[in-house]
Amino acid sequence: MALTDATKNAMLDLLSTRAAYLSLHTADPGTSGTSEATGGSPAYARKSLTWASASAGSKSTSASVTFDVPAGTYTHIGFWSAATGGTYNGSRPLSASTTFGAQSQLTVTTVTESLT
Repeated sequence: MALTDATKNAMLDLLSTRAAYLSLHTADPGTSGTSEATGGSPAYARKSLTWASASAGSKSTSASVTFDVPAGTYTHIGFWSAATGGTYNGSRPLSASTTFGAQSQLTVTTVTESLT
């Protein structure tokens, strides 16, 4: 069955409520959100996402997010329903893993999800 863009857009707009927070991970978080970053000063914390409305079967964040991170290598982002705890909804690899030798900041500029 081929879905219409209107149906795809409705499905993607639901993503805004289920994936309201973004996390960083030091390895593939799998199906449960493991390997989430921790620690640092200022401390790492999940960041809220601002999503634009879906259009033509695609949906993107409308603002970048910047994380405070301790030294380490970061490989994935994850999607959560809450700032702490909550429901894990999946992940994506970063476009390139990033390694910091000391406390730093990592900015995720855009996240795009599409249904084809």
